Order: sequence, then C-alpha cells, then structure tokens
Amino acid sequence: MKQVKGTLIPIGGNEDKGTNEYTGLDFIEEGILAHVVRHSGGTDAKILVIPTASSIPKKVGKNYLSAFNKLGCNNVSVVDIREPKQCDSQDLLQDFSNADCVMFSGGDQSRISSIIGDTKLHQLLSEKFINEDFVIAGTSAGAMAMANEMIAGGSSTEAMLKGAVKLSKGLSLVPELIIDTHFIRRGRFGRLAEAVAVFPDLVGIGLAEDTGLIIKNCNEFKVIGSGMVIVMDASSLTHNAHEQLEEGTPMSLSNLTTHILANGDQFTMNERTISILPIHEAFV
Repeated sequence: MKQVKGTLIPIGGNEDKGTNEYTGLDFIEEGILAHVVRHSGGTDAKILVIPTASSIPKKVGKNYLSAFNKLGCNNVSVVDIREPKQCDSQDLLQDFSNADCVMFSGGDQSRISSIIGDTKLHQLLSEKFINEDFVIAGTSAGAMAMANEMIAGGSSTEAMLKGAVKLSKGLSLVPELIIDTHFIRRGRFGRLAEAVAVFPDLVGIGLAEDTGLIIKNCNEFKVIGSGMVIVMDASSLTHNAHEQLEEGTPMSLSNLTTHILANGDQFTMNERTISILPIHEAFV
C-alpha cells in the first residue's frame, strides 16, 4: 500500500476558537486549531476554510478567520461552496492546488458528500492528501464526512435499536474508520455501536467536543484536545445478529472491544493496539 504523506485532523465539534472559558489547555500552544496550524506548516500556511456543511456560512467563516488570526495566521480565506459545479471551476481548483490545509466546518455532513463528493475538487483533495504534506481538517460534520461509510444521521434516543443509525457514502479519505462527533454530550454510543455492527471490519471513533485526532498514513492516530475519544473495535465480536434483526429490534453485541483515550494517547489501526500517555507527562 502506498504511503500517505498527508495528515487528517477530525474534530468532535465545538473546538476552542480562543473564546471558550476553560478547556484545561492553552489555546495558543495546545488548542486544536494550534495543532492544525503547526501541521500545516506554521502561521504562513495557506489555509482554506470550507463552510459548505453550514447553513450560516458567513458567520462560521468569520469565526474561523478570527480564531486563526488569534494564532497569528496571515493567509487564511473562506471558500463557500454551495453547488457541485463550483467544484469543477479551474480558478477554484488552482486556489486549492496551492493550499497547505483545508478546514471543513460543521453542519450537515451530507451536504459535503453531495456537493463536493465525486467532483474534480474531491479528486484534487484526495490526490494532494496522498502525495503531499497536506492537511485536511474537519469539525463535526467535516470530521464525519472523512469516512467512506459516513454516519448521515440517526436517533440517540433510540440507541441500540436496529435502524437508529443512517449511513451513506462520505469522501473516503480514511476508509478504515467510522467517525461520530459530539459523542459524549449527545449520547451517541448506540448509533456508533450499530455502525460497527454493520461494518465490523472498520474501527468506530466517537469524538467528544473540543477533541480531535492527528491521523498519519491512515493508520496511526494521536488524541488532541480537552476531552475523550471512544474507540470501538468489533474485530473480535463473538455475537452479532444485526443482519437477521428486523428494524426497531433491540440489538445485542458480544465482545465489543472499547477503549477510552485522552490527550496524548495513541492508537494503531492495523494492529488495533493502544499506547497510553503516562500520567506525569499528560499534566506537565
């Protein structure tokens, strides 16, 4: 398999933009957006914010411009893509070809896949991610759209009933994962569990708010941010009757391996192994 040169940074939503009262992390040094800037090459990096998923793109774009400005960035702009035909524009493609990082906002992940998916821009981003030192970051909907099997919706109140999760095709940047966001606050354990029951060969990732991953070579990731990451590994299931159940039937899974990771902890997808940051290093 070809080595992937780029970096993915999926974020669970509501990341600190320099205005959160308290996250336990210094915004300039350890905030999630600071990690995005560093991996993109520093404050001179060309960062393009894509608020396609959002219904309030101007406000969202303004918030990111302000946040990146606080971090000292001087080459950030907003590219609001509302229609698929924009993604085939030569001027737009040239702008993206010169970028060091793209940042997908939150909103509705299905808008990202339906507007940008299978376009020339999608192809360009995929190729840059594989062949260049290029960063693709995304929060909430922007994180969920990175997967191939994308969570498109589903009820948290009906968790662990078959059909509680809705799946569709994402951008397939990290096809080894299924990603859910706002995971703790919105109680999404059940719908991610069903997603990995449907695709037990994939790793389920539940990202808390203001929490993200630095993913290298679509295999190794490190946790960043102030919250936790839930990892669901269904590779050792001893019971999974999802296919036989009728819609609305309570599900049961046996031997679902679950990890709870925090800032600095790491996970390797190929080997399904974790590495926990020692406590004395986590709080220095």
